[in-house]
Amino acid sequence: MRTALRIALAASAALLTLGVAQAQEKTLRIGSEGAYPPFNNLTADGQLVGFDIDIAKALCDEMKVTCTFVAQDWDGIIPALQAGKFDAIVASMSITPERAEKVDFTNKYYNTPPAIAAPKDSDIKGVTKEDLASKTIGVQASTTHFNYSTKTYADSTIKPYPTAQEYQLDLANGRVDAVNDDITVIEGWLATPDGACCKLIGAITPDIEIHGPGAGIAVRKGDTALVNQFNKAIDAIRANGKYKEINDKYFKYDVYGGES
Repeated sequence: MRTALRIALAASAALLTLGVAQAQEKTLRIGSEGAYPPFNNLTADGQLVGFDIDIAKALCDEMKVTCTFVAQDWDGIIPALQAGKFDAIVASMSITPERAEKVDFTNKYYNTPPAIAAPKDSDIKGVTKEDLASKTIGVQASTTHFNYSTKTYADSTIKPYPTAQEYQLDLANGRVDAVNDDITVIEGWLATPDGACCKLIGAITPDIEIHGPGAGIAVRKGDTALVNQFNKAIDAIRANGKYKEINDKYFKYDVYGGES
């Protein structure tokens, strides 16, 4: 009887050990766009790189999980998450009420303002509705910047694009008069040879109802445990200096924004 009990206890211990090992070996699949530098981009050999990716890797290290990355077109990124193609989206996705009906968000991991850019010889003087009246504005579709442009620039023509690179190409070639995007994306592009055509007109004061409180990590509805893990890890890398290390690799200022 004692021998049978010892065998049963040993078997239980082995199963418990296996369960712990499996938990430690858990792989988290991260979806990102790969077309939004410097936050996320694809290298020539198909690897995802950028601020979003480095932050995701740091968070996974903090959470002690193995992460793999999946490139996904922006328009289909939430449906792909819902379908189980990956477990979380780290792709500079602004936290908005509309999106929060479909996914659950972590706290923000950065918050930078939107801005307007135009050709260097443009007569556009500012970023108001009046400044951009009668102009054609390029902006990535299905983004907060597109929603803001559609609402605010009612006297302008708003031209949607699948990716930031496509509106940048059209601005450089004179097919649109201006573009609207995150200021860090615009400044990053302006600093390249391809962006030498153009200039920053100015930053836009964010509309909290449209732009939300910043960019967060999206997970499937109801995955509260994963949200809590990410939030704890975000706080940890902010506190231990890893966030600043990654931030300083890409930017000359703290993109986290205020502590709200």
